[in-house]
Amino acid sequence: MEACPCASGRPYASCCGRLHSGAENAPTAEALMRSRYSAYVRGLEPYLLATWHASTRPASLNLAEEAGTKWLGLDVKRHQQRDETHAIVEFVARYRIAGRGHRLHETSNFVREDGRWFYVDGEVNGGTG
Repeated sequence: MEACPCASGRPYASCCGRLHSGAENAPTAEALMRSRYSAYVRGLEPYLLATWHASTRPASLNLAEEAGTKWLGLDVKRHQQRDETHAIVEFVARYRIAGRGHRLHETSNFVREDGRWFYVDGEVNGGTG
């Protein structure tokens, strides 16, 4: 049984795999953020773009060009539901490029529209290293 990359401790198939396949939508902003991390690990650019809010969504992510990125782990620091349609998730994602370790510490903004959560944008806290 393959563990889910999102660090939930659950098998991928019953965790982020259900969201990636379209079997269900993320019930919370934190679940969406975890599924997006797992999508980066698995190179699922279509899922990442589909869960990015239209107001801030890039045309593409070019994940194939970042094939040398090795994702190492995720630590969710906090999830705060601001109201019924807005939430923030603070997390640290660790990764390695060309043998050098990096950390992405971000506070992400999410919005719920028509019952679905979307990533809007994020503020990076600190640098790499």
